[in-house]
Amino acid sequence: MAELGAYYALGKCGRFVPVRLKTHTDIATGLKAVCEQNGIKYGAIDGIGNVRQLTYQLLVPDSRAKHGVRLDEPQVLPGPLELLNLKGVIFQSEKDETLIHLHGIFSDREGKILGGHLAENGNPVLGTLDAFITELADAEIVRQMDEDVGLGLCTPIGAFAHVKG
Repeated sequence: MAELGAYYALGKCGRFVPVRLKTHTDIATGLKAVCEQNGIKYGAIDGIGNVRQLTYQLLVPDSRAKHGVRLDEPQVLPGPLELLNLKGVIFQSEKDETLIHLHGIFSDREGKILGGHLAENGNPVLGTLDAFITELADAEIVRQMDEDVGLGLCTPIGAFAHVKG
């Protein structure tokens, strides 16, 4: 069995950046552009708004995957859809490229709730997306290979807290 615990880093809040994405702007592309233009390499994203369509992915069982699941192919749901909650993490690739990992909770025109991992380049804003980017200062988060899971995952650089099983 893999070692139980948590990677973590001690940092502090840096800049707080309110953002409004304009109509037709893809959510991930727009938020990433704001981060890159302002040199934000690590942080968190929160938001609400609405989209013309939703392109998202869900976990599905996969016996070939090291941890037994994988993200399914992107599903496209036509809008309009209300974005009730957007959460994300801003981090860097091992090649120092800005990456954004986003999840959202949406409601359709009948009020049915759904959510999942937002796929890139498939979530155009309808009227607005209102978001806050909170920069993480004095700490780093980098995509690193996790051998237990078999994927490159968002990993704080600093310390490891061991947990007894």
